[in-house]
Amino acid sequence: MSKGDGDRPDRSIPQGRLSRLGHFGRLAGGVAGGMAAEGVRRIAAGERPRLSDLLLTPGNAKRIADRLSHLRGAALKLGQMISMDAGDLLPPELSTILATVRNQAYRMPPHQLDAVLKKEWGADWRRRFARFDATPIAAASIGQVHRAILSDGQVLAIKVQYPGVRASIDADVDNVATLLRLSNLLPPTLDVSPLLAEAKRQLAEEADYLREGEQMRAYGERLAGDARYIVPALHPDLTTSQVLAMQFVEGRPIETLADAAQSLRDGAMTALVDLLLRELFAFGVMQTDPNFANFRWQPDSGAIVLLDFGATRVVPVQTIESYRALLAAGLAHDRDRIRDIAVETGFLGADAVAAHRPAVDRIIAAIDNVLCRPGPFDFGDRAFVPVVQAEAASLAGDRTTWHIPDVETLFVQRKISGTALLGARLKARVDVVGLAQAAIASSRPLVDQRGSA
Repeated sequence: MSKGDGDRPDRSIPQGRLSRLGHFGRLAGGVAGGMAAEGVRRIAAGERPRLSDLLLTPGNAKRIADRLSHLRGAALKLGQMISMDAGDLLPPELSTILATVRNQAYRMPPHQLDAVLKKEWGADWRRRFARFDATPIAAASIGQVHRAILSDGQVLAIKVQYPGVRASIDADVDNVATLLRLSNLLPPTLDVSPLLAEAKRQLAEEADYLREGEQMRAYGERLAGDARYIVPALHPDLTTSQVLAMQFVEGRPIETLADAAQSLRDGAMTALVDLLLRELFAFGVMQTDPNFANFRWQPDSGAIVLLDFGATRVVPVQTIESYRALLAAGLAHDRDRIRDIAVETGFLGADAVAAHRPAVDRIIAAIDNVLCRPGPFDFGDRAFVPVVQAEAASLAGDRTTWHIPDVETLFVQRKISGTALLGARLKARVDVVGLAQAAIASSRPLVDQRGSA
């Protein structure tokens, strides 16, 4: 969730299906007009522009970002997800659109907020509180958070879902997918229907605050006694499917650690990497949203405050074992085995490896060379990144070999990539190899503690 939203103007969220469709229609009309004007300009200059060149203009970028931010809900959430997962591989213009979408969120006007809370808590809902701050302390794609004080002095954080979000998920995902198709980013032969179906399911789960509250409670139990983490306590009496009430926990944005001492940065990232490995190999359950706003830290204790459990999902045994095999090969520095397992488990497409094996091998070598160095892994040393990006760009350029991994792998990889991105932001140094070795050694293969195999 974005912080500092006090100066963000209020904008009512379009609720009905026809209303939201109308917004997408106006977006399409505005983009088409922008494309026509840009086309005339370029043709007059003697150019022969491509369709994607006309779509991804600065003017259209602003139109798309502003409209998605206004719609919020699944439209905004999907844009945020894409920007964090694939920003380095997208055209710069589309990356700019999605980065703007990721950082922009409008708040509900007071009358709309009051209507939601009356529906969930009753007409006299204000009598429950000694104070309820109408200005949100955070706003994001699906809901906004308010600080409140109960009559007994308890301080709560109240997350209120934007109206109409749950009902608009399917249509919003389809409309954003159409936008991606129009941008000519996705080859016509690439079947994204399984990914879109899973995105709809995931977003529907994130919009169920009763489910999120239960996931938060479960994480609190799993991490009880570990002083490195703080999970807010659920306030079940005020929690509904569209309102989540929890203990208010003080903390600073995790990014502010960038200015802290190296030891503090290292300690925080070590805790987060360790948590990721425990989620994958011990819990079999993972909070898959790596948004920085979902983590805060307390300078006095050094503890990490964990927020937002809507994207928590069970990790299938097959996915866990794929990562175990890949990690074992990586720890053994067996580059051929890494490549073979990546294909066997679906991390990489067989066609892409067959057509571009030297590029794939160079990517694996670049990463392995870094992990081979003695001492902790330096997330701030990004010397290998341009090599990986250049080779990945060459792979991405061959649209005939594009491959979508299993959706479960994509969600886990999203968390891994986001955690690494945070480590780079903090320039942290972490004994990643040691943590990985310990995680594999302490967990047994093919054990599903959730009762399914």
